Amino acid sequence: MTASIVGWAHTPFGKFDAETVESLVVKVATEALADAGISAADVDEIVLGHFNAGFSPQDFTASLVLQADPALRFKPTTRVENACATGSAAVHQGIRAIAAGAAKIVLVVGVEQMTRTPAAEIGRNLLKASYLPEDGDTVGGFAGVFGKIAQSYFQKYGDQSDALAMIAAKNHKNGVANPYAQMRKDFGYEFCRAESEKNPFVAGPLKRTDCSLVSDGAAALVLTDSETAKTMGKAVNFRATAHAQDFLPMSKRDILQFEGCTVAWQRALQQAGVGLSDLSFVETHDCFTVAELIEYEAMGLTPRGQGARAIKEGWTQKDGKLPINPSGGLKAKGHPIGATGVSMHVMSAMQLVGQAPEGMQLKNTKLAGIFNMGGAAVANYVSVLEPAK
Repeated sequence: MTASIVGWAHTPFGKFDAETVESLVVKVATEALADAGISAADVDEIVLGHFNAGFSPQDFTASLVLQADPALRFKPTTRVENACATGSAAVHQGIRAIAAGAAKIVLVVGVEQMTRTPAAEIGRNLLKASYLPEDGDTVGGFAGVFGKIAQSYFQKYGDQSDALAMIAAKNHKNGVANPYAQMRKDFGYEFCRAESEKNPFVAGPLKRTDCSLVSDGAAALVLTDSETAKTMGKAVNFRATAHAQDFLPMSKRDILQFEGCTVAWQRALQQAGVGLSDLSFVETHDCFTVAELIEYEAMGLTPRGQGARAIKEGWTQKDGKLPINPSGGLKAKGHPIGATGVSMHVMSAMQLVGQAPEGMQLKNTKLAGIFNMGGAAVANYVSVLEPAK
């Protein structure tokens, strides 16, 4: 691959009444440039990942990045969107600019502000990431879509409530050590497993602890070509990237297979010349716990219908054979849509250079896998990262 990450920034994720999309963008853009040790004038291109879909009254937000520094004025700047994979779409777009020789240094920013939106409107906005002719009347919005997926999975493979609760408990436990996470609380398996006043059913078999959090936040990366990266203070190289887009209507595919996820993983691993077992850890898209469960199967960790083995046998714990979501994932970290994919790359880069927060840092990390998903396995992005030699 031709691209490397040489700087990054990340706000905490949460509910921030005093912030705006603009202030979040400016903050991470400024901090990422400083972290990379470069000036705004050094940037050749800017890519902003921002889903919006009605969350922010201000649309046409690409130019807000220029507010970070007057020297960014007149730089080529584009906003990209691909539902919940918007952040990774922005990262991959930046890599393509470098690979094409159009830029040597690209600033990538991901942002979303969701919490100022009324709950009913949040549901309507998120449902826009599904196929409205089929799913537009789904009760519970996007949670309802994944509730139906979970129900279908249970009907085919048996009740997986234990496995879902174990995934939720794992990710919440991991999130305690992540200072950027929105919810830093170890709820434990029993709380996640039991229906209660504080953990009611939300959609189908999914309870509140099975659903990622509505969130505000931003993250940013500075990308360079690999030759330039050799002159920088730190660098994490892209070993491979892959993007597989699937049909939007779930009626046109087997929704329990996440086939686009499988294709993206296969392409990335083949390009990287490694197998899944070579990865030190994976940050995967747990918008709902059932998504992480199916992703175990789609990435090839277990056969179809046996994803529960990976969590029940401890494979995906921080001390397991393939730690999944050591950051706490979307479940604990929060899911500000446009920022999520960029955040996954920041968290992975931190791990690979030994700069993850204390308690979150894994030992001897050599290769990271990232899977970021838009819609119900519609937009599928995989990155494989390694520290620069």
